[in-house]
Amino acid sequence: MILSDFSLLLSLAQQMSVFLVIAYLLSKTPAFLPLSNLSPRLPNTFILYCLFSGFCILGTYFGLAIDDAIANTRAVGAVLGGLLGGPVVGILVGFTGGIHRYFMGGFTDLACAISTTLEGLVGGLFHLWIRRRSSHNEHLFSPSIAFVATLLAEALQMLLILLIAKPFEQALHLVEVIALPMLTANSVGAALFMMMIRDRRHLYDKFTSHSSAKALNLAQRMVGTFHDGFKQADAIRIANIIREETGVSAVAITDTQQVLAFTGLGEDHHKANRPIASKQTHQAINENKIVFADGVEEPYRCSSSDKCPLGSSLVVPIRGGENEVIGTVKLYESKRRLFLHINRALGEGIAKVIAEQVRESQVQHQQQLLTEAELKLARAQINPHFLFNALNTISAVVKRDANAARQLIADLALFLRVNLKRNQQTTRLSAELEHVNAYLHIEQVRFADRLVIKQDIAEDFLQLELPTFTLQPLVENAIKHGTAHLLETGEITIYSRVHNGIKQLVVEDNAGLYEHPDQATHEGLGMHIVDTRLRNAFGSHYGLSVECQLNQYTRVIISLPREPKP
Repeated sequence: MILSDFSLLLSLAQQMSVFLVIAYLLSKTPAFLPLSNLSPRLPNTFILYCLFSGFCILGTYFGLAIDDAIANTRAVGAVLGGLLGGPVVGILVGFTGGIHRYFMGGFTDLACAISTTLEGLVGGLFHLWIRRRSSHNEHLFSPSIAFVATLLAEALQMLLILLIAKPFEQALHLVEVIALPMLTANSVGAALFMMMIRDRRHLYDKFTSHSSAKALNLAQRMVGTFHDGFKQADAIRIANIIREETGVSAVAITDTQQVLAFTGLGEDHHKANRPIASKQTHQAINENKIVFADGVEEPYRCSSSDKCPLGSSLVVPIRGGENEVIGTVKLYESKRRLFLHINRALGEGIAKVIAEQVRESQVQHQQQLLTEAELKLARAQINPHFLFNALNTISAVVKRDANAARQLIADLALFLRVNLKRNQQTTRLSAELEHVNAYLHIEQVRFADRLVIKQDIAEDFLQLELPTFTLQPLVENAIKHGTAHLLETGEITIYSRVHNGIKQLVVEDNAGLYEHPDQATHEGLGMHIVDTRLRNAFGSHYGLSVECQLNQYTRVIISLPREPKP
């Protein structure tokens, strides 16, 4: 009896081996993905049903005929179908396998049809039990749970054979022969099958996580690399980053005419600043498409050296704002390495990131040029007005106080010198105040007792950096559109403060006549330029804000970073 059981167990194990080989081969195809991805979508459910129904039917076909019955591995498909797909899928799979078994006949046909359907239900009940105990799908892929579920399902089948199959003596003899081998073979087979699905799932997750992390890290390192369009220095930096992150043998970046950067294997003869010679690169640029030389069906042919170690290449166009080709990024592999498909997808992603960076740098450059043009326009508008008023003031003072006139001329000279020669983008607050004080002294003499100037700037603010020409337009607005309209004494106060953890400079007048300006006016243009330059320099959290109490005060507030630039 023991030898008979072992022989049957060995036969079922052989069947299960064939079963697992088929499953392994199937795991290499996209059809296996729904088994590792428990999506409730109907197509996914349908695929689960088809696959496990197929395994159910194969389990019957692979079975051994014993006493007008079949010792089989059909339970594996039914239980796993229910375990991964839920009760409905399990019952449908079991019913399909059971109907198929029923039409094969034998004295256990009805018992097997019913038991196979219930085996699918057992798997489905385990599915519900696990889902209610844990929100993690991972437990559904446990080989030990598959083992226990199949063991119970097979025990149920043996019980149903005894209850339904007639005559009872023949059913009892059959169960004595097949029970132990089938319980063992099916339970172990289901556990092995589930282990295969779980390993496939882990491999896919690991591969996806690795690729995602690599792509995110690459994109993060490339952000902000292009500062001034599509230049060679930035291209070299990008090529090195791509090679470090992807691990490909070599990377090149070109514009539409020449190689901007090349790094990696073969850099002894692939040189930057040379015209593009590669046939694939010309094709990618001219036809605006990805060109892939896999090194097998289409070899990469180096145009510079017959001894080039590179064997395959991927050339991806870099597209500009209107989908025109502005360059290419090229990934190479050596003749000894396989060019993985992931590199192709990654290459397309890299080209998109580069194109986006180039477009962003171009937009920023255009915005900077526009702001600088507006700044020059504002300066050109300010100087004639101010110069006219200053000369009138000096003319009035020179007869009665020569020393005061000389000081005014010195202030005017300082103001004009700084205003005309200031080419740098940023300056220290101390230098900005020197420029403003020269302007204010002239205005104060001009308005005499009608204008009072106050300043209270903390010592630690003086080293803060801010865009040049920030304070003067605001002070001029405060006088020209504020205190100049008062009958009583006008008061301009420039002070510093820390508000909500942010360092602020405040230009305040006691007129309170502020109205939201139209940018077309001089006042609106000046404040718009100052605000834009502050935001461009320090970010959107900084810039200008205005508080106004009618006929009381107007405060123009400049928010600055807490720490000065090194």
